[in-house]
Amino acid sequence: MKEYSAETIRNIALVGHGGSGKTSFAEASLFTSGVTTRFGKVEEGNTVSDYHPDEVERQISINASVLFCDWKGTKLNIIDTPGYTDFTGEVKSSLRVADTAIVFLKAIEGVEVGTEIVWNYTKELKNAVIVVVNKLNNENADFDKVVKTATERFSHDLIPVQFPVQQGLAFESIVDLLRMKLLTFTRDGKGKYSEGDIPADLKAKAETMREQLIEQIAQTDEKLIDIFFEKGTLTDQEIKQGLKQGIAMRKIFPLLCTAGSHNIGVASLLDFCIDYCPSPTEAPPAIGKMPGSNHADQKEVTVRCDPNGQPTLFVFKTVSEPHVGELSFFRVYSGAVTPGMDLVNESNNKVERLAQLFIMNGKERKEVGKIFAGDIGAVVKLKDTHTNNTLSSKAFPAILPAIPFPQPVISMAIVAKAKGDEDKIATGLHALHEEDPTFVMMVDPELHQTVISGQGELHLGIIIKRLKAKYGVDVEMVEPKIPYRETIRGRVNEVEYKHKKQTGGRGQFGHVWIKIEPLSRGSGFQFENAIVGGVVPGRFVPAVEKGIIEALQTGVIAGYKVVDVKVTLFDGSYHDVDSDEHSFKIAGRMAFKKGFKEAKPILLEPIYEIEVIVPDEYMGDVMGDISSRRGKILGMDSDGSHQIIKALVPLKELFRYSTNLRSMTQGRGIHKQKFDHYEEMPREIADKIVIEHTKQKVEEEV
Repeated sequence: MKEYSAETIRNIALVGHGGSGKTSFAEASLFTSGVTTRFGKVEEGNTVSDYHPDEVERQISINASVLFCDWKGTKLNIIDTPGYTDFTGEVKSSLRVADTAIVFLKAIEGVEVGTEIVWNYTKELKNAVIVVVNKLNNENADFDKVVKTATERFSHDLIPVQFPVQQGLAFESIVDLLRMKLLTFTRDGKGKYSEGDIPADLKAKAETMREQLIEQIAQTDEKLIDIFFEKGTLTDQEIKQGLKQGIAMRKIFPLLCTAGSHNIGVASLLDFCIDYCPSPTEAPPAIGKMPGSNHADQKEVTVRCDPNGQPTLFVFKTVSEPHVGELSFFRVYSGAVTPGMDLVNESNNKVERLAQLFIMNGKERKEVGKIFAGDIGAVVKLKDTHTNNTLSSKAFPAILPAIPFPQPVISMAIVAKAKGDEDKIATGLHALHEEDPTFVMMVDPELHQTVISGQGELHLGIIIKRLKAKYGVDVEMVEPKIPYRETIRGRVNEVEYKHKKQTGGRGQFGHVWIKIEPLSRGSGFQFENAIVGGVVPGRFVPAVEKGIIEALQTGVIAGYKVVDVKVTLFDGSYHDVDSDEHSFKIAGRMAFKKGFKEAKPILLEPIYEIEVIVPDEYMGDVMGDISSRRGKILGMDSDGSHQIIKALVPLKELFRYSTNLRSMTQGRGIHKQKFDHYEEMPREIADKIVIEHTKQKVEEEV
């Protein structure tokens, strides 16, 4: 296997809305560069990057796939990412290790919600960006309209470097404004093209667009703008240098043309990547932190892409493959790595020995003896290393920044279909979280449920399917219980409870008087001992408090935790022989339950703050829907043609909200949510919950 230095590597992530042609483009790239001998099709389930059974069945990408090809002596690492928003974590992890993002737009629909999401990710992760208008062979393709909306929505620094001739069914030629040539592609799918002169009727258009391009390139650099003002143009060398620098610094976003499924424009786009995309040495160096005892102690450290430097690698993806075990995908940021090398995982201080190293093309692995700085590879069987971990040498310890994964937007509870599967389920879910950190699980001890959370219903459905396929356990998803809280509005100054039991021999006796009063929201529980003169001996007072705390945990009116109450123990009596801690614990618990019922008990529900981003045309529907969910609108903000709505909504009303929002906005609305506070529930809803709880208790007792 040929070894590549960082200068001859390009790391590229293919991103965009679902169905914009990323996988077909990846397939065309491998075919055109001679990696494969046949051109796979998504609908036939035989592409290199969509090899997982779930992907073949659904005809969509679910996992990011790492591919590579050699194009004119340069190694292109291509990461094909999913477009469906449920799998957005895969996109973020891919962009984290790519220097350039190729953003795909469909030639009819143009900018869609998935495009906007990935565009914002490239801003956050500071990737260089190339925009591609794909599917120009579709009837009704409208290149100019797509360019106009993309420029308005994304950036006025977006500029065509190509435009199509005869877009639509007859699409086969592209005018290249950098070469000032007509590129005509063969229609046999082989991807070859010939250069010719631009037709006379398109010459004026091409010259005008080239002037605009040169002017925009000049504006990326002060020296170039001076030359441009002085001479009115730039030389080819100055154009190349300015464009390359402008792309790397996100000062210019070039736009190109393709029809990936027909292999038109693919070879010229690969040429462009090699000539203009930043290599790992031209991209800004990674900034990490030196390990320290706490975050404040950690000094910043620059990790340069130097093949002779100390080895540092970052794990951006973990996959559990049958017959292989755990496969960790990484990018080398400094030095070079070889099998048998010992590196330190800086997050847990454990030493990892690298086993076999591979470079990947989908599921195909090629073993290699060395991977240099700037390159992407995979290693098997790391013991204590997972996604987001940095491995580095003892001589130069560094922690590279973690991938900022999105918060979950949907939660479901799961129930095992067979008894005794609980341990297998926990093991399986933990392993699936290691593969996909946007999937989160927790066992809720209060509600006795295992709750799984993720980016959408499809996301959780795929997780459950994998749990069965890989770990042989069947579960069903149910609506999660809501962690309501019980509290009081009133106060009761005197509550008496006497626990007395005589059953031959030593009896039980505990007698208390307590006062119960409400506290402000979020205060928790307070206990005050106001006993005077030893009417309840000091040794029994902690038992009274313990009994009350037990009642707080299990609730009084509906079985939920009690919060924000103060209890004062102010009187009582005891028996020299029959009184003990157990008796006073029971007395405390029963006195509290009795008094709580008299103190105007109420139920509190968790309220979440949601932020919904929707196109203008759906704003009325979405706001109406929020109101129907007992939501309170906090405010609105505008972001281009999108509205950002902030609201407070009870958690109970947010069940399956992400799914409903998608269907209400044709997949163009997204939201995020976070816990805000607890507040009193409407009486009629609270009454239903109390009645349901009482009924359940009666059934359990029977």
